[in-house]
Amino acid sequence: MRRELIFIPAPGVGHLVSIIEFAKLLVSRDEDISVNILLMDLPFDSDLAAFTRTLKKDAPQSVVFIDIPALDEITMTEIMSMPWMSFLASFIDKQQSQVRNVVATIMEQSKTSKQCGFVIDLFCTSMIDVANEFGVPTYTFFTASAAFLSLMSNIENWKDDERQEIYEHKDSEFKIALSGFSNQVPVQILPSMMLTKEGSAHNKAKVRRLKESKAILVNTVRELEAPAIKFLAGDGEPPVIYHVGPIIKFKSRGTTTKDKISEEAIINWLDNQPPLSVVYLCFGSVGSFHVEQVKEIAQALELSGQRFLWSLRRPSQEQKKWEFPKVYEDFNEVLPEGFLDRTSGIGKVIGWTPQVTILSHPSVGGFVSHCGWNSTLESIWCGVPIATWPMFADQQINAFQLVVELGIATEIKMDSQVDIFANIESTPVVRAEEIERGIRYLMGEESELRKKMKEMKDTCRNATVQGGSSYASLAQFIRDVKGNI
Repeated sequence: MRRELIFIPAPGVGHLVSIIEFAKLLVSRDEDISVNILLMDLPFDSDLAAFTRTLKKDAPQSVVFIDIPALDEITMTEIMSMPWMSFLASFIDKQQSQVRNVVATIMEQSKTSKQCGFVIDLFCTSMIDVANEFGVPTYTFFTASAAFLSLMSNIENWKDDERQEIYEHKDSEFKIALSGFSNQVPVQILPSMMLTKEGSAHNKAKVRRLKESKAILVNTVRELEAPAIKFLAGDGEPPVIYHVGPIIKFKSRGTTTKDKISEEAIINWLDNQPPLSVVYLCFGSVGSFHVEQVKEIAQALELSGQRFLWSLRRPSQEQKKWEFPKVYEDFNEVLPEGFLDRTSGIGKVIGWTPQVTILSHPSVGGFVSHCGWNSTLESIWCGVPIATWPMFADQQINAFQLVVELGIATEIKMDSQVDIFANIESTPVVRAEEIERGIRYLMGEESELRKKMKEMKDTCRNATVQGGSSYASLAQFIRDVKGNI
């Protein structure tokens, strides 16, 4: 009898990619397991819908995608008036009845399969209630780092022990000692969500719900995040922790008609550059900057004289609350006058990028990154050192871990906070001199960062093969799933 799992990802590129790749890895490791992935549709994000369609194309037969019926217009109008974090939680909560109906249909039609559990995104913990109704366990797929997971729990422990709220220190130089970290963590780099009364309450509720999972699957490597894994696995309380990463999508999503430059053109340009000579700048699927900041980056690149490949996205327009960054129709509208002409011999500005393909190219020697966890793992897998420039959510903690804990990155900025759905014109500007300094250090020929990153690359790759830590941890998870029958 086949074992069947229900996967429920959050509707976001970074969340979809890793959980779908995990599903594909899982069924490739055990042919007795099949997966149904339930997809939620964000009606205001056409790029996400197009991206999801590409993810479906190369999936094996044992991974089936099912679209959850869209919410009615009245409900969507109501929840879209909320702030982003409240919107996301409410949007997912409202899907419960649709998920319940879809799962009931799946179970009715599954004559030769047995439901063994739900695998949900960390933002989808309300679906634990639905899993409980069907009498199956819930596993949480944690798309962020083990350090961030330990932070979420440890902040609550710290507040209980110290009998104070962490947001009371948000404007100070206060640092806290937390299990899972070798160094004290500055309060200023904590996610902005944790530094408000409402956000603190949200984190507490999230931690409580995560503990209802039978296990948490973390997209990480034990050797990469040893202190955090040791803390999470060592308290003797549920849930069980499985470290199953790095989960990376290696096949690019291809080029769409709105992309300004094809993947082939990008690779051809890189082929003509010397080894380790190009610095790659990219700030994720929702990362963008206001005009003044773009000009400072451009000036920094010119001052450095460095070869570069820059993924530049237009920020959302003020009148479109939920618009994600788009491709510029003309880069000249935001770049300094003459910049493209002056740098035509050594640089290229692009919109969408085939990131893993770029990071794997021998001419790429450094990555200026927002430090999203997927991008971090991709850079480590390819052995490319990072200059950190985080923006929101877990990215500051990732940057801290890369620079301070692991020593495989240098800092351009670590404590910047950007509200991606607010007026980014109010975001403080990082000046060209600071950016240039970070780029020069990153691209140094005898960089210690490069040596350490190479060592971590080998460690993480070894973890995924037979005998490796992640390979063994996934095997344990498979035994767990099969034990549910």
